[in-house]
Amino acid sequence: MGTGNMRMAYGRALLELGRTNNQIVVLEADLGKSTMSNIFEGEFPERYFQMGIAEANMISVAAGLALTGHVAFANSFAVFVSGRPYDQIRSSVAIPHLNVKICGSSAGLSDFGDGKTHQSVDDIAIMRVLPNMKVFSPADAVETAKVVMAMAEIPGPCYIRLNRNDLPDVTDPGEPFEYRNAKTLRDGKDIVIYATGYMVYQALEAAKTLEADGISAKVINVATIKPFDAEGARAAAVGMKAAFSVEEASIYGGLGSAVCETLCSGPDESRIPVGVIGIRDTFGTCAQSYEELLKCYHLMPEDIVAKVKDML
Repeated sequence: MGTGNMRMAYGRALLELGRTNNQIVVLEADLGKSTMSNIFEGEFPERYFQMGIAEANMISVAAGLALTGHVAFANSFAVFVSGRPYDQIRSSVAIPHLNVKICGSSAGLSDFGDGKTHQSVDDIAIMRVLPNMKVFSPADAVETAKVVMAMAEIPGPCYIRLNRNDLPDVTDPGEPFEYRNAKTLRDGKDIVIYATGYMVYQALEAAKTLEADGISAKVINVATIKPFDAEGARAAAVGMKAAFSVEEASIYGGLGSAVCETLCSGPDESRIPVGVIGIRDTFGTCAQSYEELLKCYHLMPEDIVAKVKDML
């Protein structure tokens, strides 16, 4: 298993899109060296717009460019690009269903050194509640590149959240990205774990421990949080003792909510107990390392194992 960086994969995918589609434009809110949108700038400076620390204006300009036939990718840290320009996203992008693709970089707790003001615990919920918005959270750098290419082809507004750090690759480079469809990465017969982002790797590691303890866990990678794969989620729950969701975001309004909403409204055979694992109604904080924060907020494989055993 190799490692990769989602931000680098994103920047390279933007460059590839720019080479094949001259309608691709990129907007940045002063963080191009971090979001890696500056990779696109290096080859296509005439299609790259540095908007400064003015996220609301950036989204408005992106909407204008979309109205002229462009596919606009707007970038900043997840906490800033989802929160500061929310009204512009709602009124100028989501309502008119424009081709604006929003990248929330350094999502979740991955910007471990900058603390709660820079850590996005609510971006999934904010973007998921908007009609017409599609929400993506890839598991690794390999999947990130595939999602970005798909976003350019999917009509209307999209949001993608990316981790800041180098992470293990867990998806198959040879498999195409299946928009809407959640992907089973590990089969199991006792419980099902729906995971997204880096938590897919954590869930796979937890499944190894659970297997050694006699609990067989199915692990599903939910890269498309909205529209949620309700049919696939219900099918995966049939015959299981319990379901679990794992996300590096608030337990309110995100993947866990989607899982609960889906299973409670499905046929009787898919209505099973659900354990929601995520950030529990709190903001982030500063730490010396990413792993230190994940331990603090109980997002490590051993925390998933403990939750599963407690429920069972």
